[in-house]
This record gives sequence, structure tokens and C-alpha cells, in this order.
Amino acid sequence: MNRNLFAGILAVAVPIGLITAYNVDQAPPAKPAYEDSAKSSQGAPAFVADRETFRSEVRAYLLENPEVIMEAVAVLEERNAAAQATADIDLVTANADRLFDDGYSYVGGNLEGDITIVEFVDYRCGYCRKAHDEVAELVKSDGNIRFIVKEYPILGEASDLSSRFAISVKQKLGDEAYKLAANTLIKMRGDVNEKSLRKLATGLDFDADMILGHMDAPEVDKEIFTTRGLARDLNITGTPSFVFHDEMVRGYVPLQGMQAIVKDKRG
Repeated sequence: MNRNLFAGILAVAVPIGLITAYNVDQAPPAKPAYEDSAKSSQGAPAFVADRETFRSEVRAYLLENPEVIMEAVAVLEERNAAAQATADIDLVTANADRLFDDGYSYVGGNLEGDITIVEFVDYRCGYCRKAHDEVAELVKSDGNIRFIVKEYPILGEASDLSSRFAISVKQKLGDEAYKLAANTLIKMRGDVNEKSLRKLATGLDFDADMILGHMDAPEVDKEIFTTRGLARDLNITGTPSFVFHDEMVRGYVPLQGMQAIVKDKRG
């Protein structure tokens, strides 16, 4: 158990009667020169013996009442979560323009919606795939959500190729075509390579040569690079990750959980 956690447990779990006036790892203030050094019966300074007694009492109490350790850990986790939530709100506020109005990300749902949701997605991410239909249902059933997608490929070459294909479609053919491509990519099984992407493009009635030829364009590079920079500044390291209005949610959230967050944001 690290020192910080132990200190937190002491603060929450140990009875007030066991707390002495000084820190357990700190010697008391220096005595005036005219005072003789107080000694324990073993010849050690008195405060050393007191400290050992204190530690023994704390240990005995925790062994007799182990449940308080878990109670203390729960309190610390709640405090840490609250601190993280406050920090996240500050991050969202500081990066609002990059999140909600970057000029290149896909924007769907109700463009005048009272709540904006941003999703950082990787098409090869299992939890992104699990969340996909639920996010779509949330946006559709609510009717008042503005939905933004950030292409954030982090799971290797197949992820990168998938995002490049989707961004190429968006840049060449617009948002509606992008939505078709994204809905297909998120459900795509098997290898992602030039052959499979060409087949996908042809199946969607896209100009395959145009789309595949644009995947390595500087404009595509710039979008991926810029989104990765934003994710880094927001401390986002995994997918799916969401921003609900002013709150960051890292990881998959089922439909009912998302509905509850949206309801809470509306107050």
C-alpha cells in the first residue's frame, strides 16, 4: 500500500482517539536546549516509542476492522473521481472550439440540438462497434442531439487504413457519403487492405480510384494528426471516448447510461 493511500485510510478509517498531535513519519519540534532529552525505558527518545505505539494501535485496529480499509478506499476513489470530473470540464472548456467547431469533423443528428455529443472512434475497436448502434439510436430517438465524430485510429494499420478511407470519402463526397462509409466500416469483418476497401467503395457506388487515391493526401494526414493532438491534450488514450456537452466519458457506455447523462445535462 503506498504512502498516500495509507495516509488517506488513516484520515478516514482510524478513530480520532488514535491520532496524535504529530505526523507518524515526522519527529516533533525540537526541544529547548535546557530540556533533557526524554527517554523511554529502553533508552530511545520518547517520541520514537510513542510513534511505535501509535503504529501498533493503528495496525491492531485495522486488523480487527478490515472493512474500514475498503470504506476508506471507496471514499478516496470518490474524491479522485470528483477531481477528475472537474479537471475534465476545464479541459473541455479550454478545447471547446477544437471539439465542437473544428471545420472538418462529421457533424450529424440535429445540427441545432441543445446537447452536443462528440465521439472519438476507431473502426477496429470492439467497444466502438458495440456502441455504434446504441449511439445511433440515442441520436435518432432523442431528436435534439448534435453528434460529432472524431476519427481516432489507434489500433494499428487496419485502423489507420479504415479512418483514411472514411476521411477520404468525407472530403471527396461529403457527409452523407461519409455516414454510409462509416456505418459499413464499423461492421466490416476480415482484413482491411486495398482490395477490401476497393470492394467496399464499389459496393457503395463510390469512385474507388478517386477515394483510394486520396487516402494518403496531405489533407487526410492533417485531419488525423490534428485529432490525435486534440486527444492527447484531452488525456484520451482509448476508444470509444465521448464528450457529452461538457463532460468527458472514457469508455463504452450502454444506451440507458447515455440517456441518463443527456437527461442530467439538460438539468
